[in-house]
Amino acid sequence: MRALLRRLQGRHRPRPPATDDTWYPPLSPERIRTRRFTPRRRGVDPDEIAAFLGRVADELAVAQTALDAVREENARIKNALRDWQSHHSARRWELVR
Repeated sequence: MRALLRRLQGRHRPRPPATDDTWYPPLSPERIRTRRFTPRRRGVDPDEIAAFLGRVADELAVAQTALDAVREENARIKNALRDWQSHHSARRWELVR
């Protein structure tokens, strides 16, 4: 009600525009689980928020674990390819001589 009265009287404070260059630290499952929100008069159920954040954090943990596994596999494949190329490159030069 106060916001409405301020707006009608021309005394409201406009929100600053959102910028795309705002930097936020990367999310981690622990940051999601421990995130707390400011209670409002007509807020939402804190237990429901905590349950939802727990689910999001669990899914993020699974995704990060899968990403780590993919990165390790990628490094292994790159190393194997590099070794294979080095081996066949050396054989090629032996055949040319």
